Amino acid sequence: MPNLECRMYEPRFPEVDAAVMIQVKHIADMGAYVSLLEYNNIEGMILFSELSRRRIRSISSLIKVGRQEPAIVLRVDRDKGYIDLSKRRVSEEEAHACEDRYNKSKLVHSIMRHVAETLGIDLEPLYQRIGWPLYRKYGHAFEAFKLIVADPDAILDSLTCEEKETGADGQEVTKVVPAVTPEVKDALVKNIRRRMTPQPLKIRADVEMKCFQFDGVLHIKQAMRKAEAAGNDNCPVKIKLVAPPLYVLTTQTLDKDQGISVLTDAIKACTAEIEKHKGKLIVKEAPRAVSEREDKLFNEHIETLNEQNAEVDGDADSEEEEDTGMGDIDLTSSGVNAD
Repeated sequence: MPNLECRMYEPRFPEVDAAVMIQVKHIADMGAYVSLLEYNNIEGMILFSELSRRRIRSISSLIKVGRQEPAIVLRVDRDKGYIDLSKRRVSEEEAHACEDRYNKSKLVHSIMRHVAETLGIDLEPLYQRIGWPLYRKYGHAFEAFKLIVADPDAILDSLTCEEKETGADGQEVTKVVPAVTPEVKDALVKNIRRRMTPQPLKIRADVEMKCFQFDGVLHIKQAMRKAEAAGNDNCPVKIKLVAPPLYVLTTQTLDKDQGISVLTDAIKACTAEIEKHKGKLIVKEAPRAVSEREDKLFNEHIETLNEQNAEVDGDADSEEEEDTGMGDIDLTSSGVNAD
């Protein structure tokens, strides 16, 4: 069986002050043990004091087992293999750059690993001959892979490596040979062309929508359906409730301008429908492309809100007891202004 374990980059350890992607493995008394995803899952540790700049009230709210996120390298003991990291020292810019690099590296690694597995060869020699030289030459192998889609010969045929062999006189001779064999080249190009397709962008808009009329909830649902109907096969629109009265509209598309245009039309359709029933829609965040990090943070925010709502639901019985004497109020006849 071929050995398919290998780090993504040529250095065995990251540099101090570098931002790296980690995954939390387990939480101990002093901190969290993590694996460095780009360095073949070597182990590192984040002390609790390095989780946040603010006072820590709940460890579980700051770090969770299984979560992947950027961290800054504080210390590296290359002899013992110890790596200390920090979460609180990662800037927004560093986090974005780290996630972007990791996503590209992960795709490159997936392609390289699949080629090695298909051909029954070890992964590290494949990186030594192809992957790491492309990192050195192009800054990132991902950039080279994009060029390979259109012109594989220009990129791969230029790669060479040194091989040592014993000559007729018994002396060891170093020869420069092509780094990529025809078999490897064929498998690599096929995989790159299959995997390196344009990635759809996620477009998002945030709105507030209210309707205090009778059957207001039904009017809001109808307005949501109007918004989703504004989408098409290339840009399907989805709208969902975050927390009343906040809603989010999303679509995915290869064309950013088209996605923004479709969401803008969806908001107009939604607004027209809700205003027919004296409701109101306010755009809090106009349609825009969002990064994976922004989308991830948004989903985590929704998860937090759901958890908070679940906690509130636990008090439902006592609230119902308090409200039993209120009855139903007709806001119109009572003279109360619902707006």
